[in-house]
Amino acid sequence: MADPRPAPRAAAVALAYGEGDPAPRVVASGEGWLAEAIIAAARKAGVPVHEAPGLAPALLGIEPGRAIPPALYVAVAEVLAHLARLDRLKLHLPAPRGAR
Repeated sequence: MADPRPAPRAAAVALAYGEGDPAPRVVASGEGWLAEAIIAAARKAGVPVHEAPGLAPALLGIEPGRAIPPALYVAVAEVLAHLARLDRLKLHLPAPRGAR
């Protein structure tokens, strides 16, 4: 029997965090073909792409240009920390003191 639930649509959210920003902000978001275009553009530009299925839907409702809400700080920080670890591995740099 076929699953009666519709297939989940792809979702993507692009975040930026610059000097002076109080928190990361949403710079692009979308579902379906727009999500695929955001992901393709990020990969083409060499921007890391991380799959966080539970986080993307929570970020989709945030208007581009707005900072993420405090309730999502920990989840976004975990993603950013993961990406930083990947960068260190790629560059073969030692982890900062006290980091895992």
